[in-house]
Amino acid sequence: MIEIRGLTKRFGDVTAVDALDLSVVRGELVVLLGGSGCGKTTTLKMVNRLVEPSAGEVRIGGEDTREVEPFLLRRRIGYGFQQVGLFPHLDVAGNVAITPTLLGWAPARVDKRVDELLSLVRLEPARFRGRAVGSLSGGERQRVGLARALAAEPEVLLLDEPFGALDPLTRDHLQQEFQRIRRDLGLTCLFVTHDMVEALLLGDRIAVMEKGRLIQLGTPAELLANPASETVARLMQTPRRQAEAVDRLLSAGREHPSR
Repeated sequence: MIEIRGLTKRFGDVTAVDALDLSVVRGELVVLLGGSGCGKTTTLKMVNRLVEPSAGEVRIGGEDTREVEPFLLRRRIGYGFQQVGLFPHLDVAGNVAITPTLLGWAPARVDKRVDELLSLVRLEPARFRGRAVGSLSGGERQRVGLARALAAEPEVLLLDEPFGALDPLTRDHLQQEFQRIRRDLGLTCLFVTHDMVEALLLGDRIAVMEKGRLIQLGTPAELLANPASETVARLMQTPRRQAEAVDRLLSAGREHPSR
């Protein structure tokens, strides 16, 4: 579905992404994982031409993205990010409806799609359609942002730290909701995060990047069992250490149950 070949981005003398090769099959979620400055967000932005590559190509469904006008390409690809970026002068329905409206959908079709999506992200349309976005909680804004990213029925979804600003309980809930939605809709996703636990829980495969290069690609189990470098091994230490700590606590609780 997404084919990335030799993708490179240079900013002056700095190479942010260096000859990246990566494929994402239809219905798969691939996580781009790595520290700050590793090139993962730049890669995501090159897929929908928010940033133009210095070299290489991106194909979506076999079509070279260089042959599509950037604004048309972006209307076909859902895009969500941590800050959400909702339009404050529009209500919830107006935010969700923006891309279908720009694409010329009939008003009745737009209205139906808005209600479908609000229901999908579990925001009751009757309650939330006319709400000002400034009145929403962080979790509600993230849900509206996800609904907006899905509004034009995209096959491809790009997500950049979409849950990073949320409290742990809301984040966990939305991660589960997102997994349900993307599997129900058969979405093909590129998902950027620096959170190793999130990558392991959400990704079908994980692409670890360092200094603009892909250093390992594999399933969560493969990366945990066989890290290809010291960098990957260090990244995997955090979730492994957390899991071991929780397991010790659970074991202690079983040995010394409260009376």
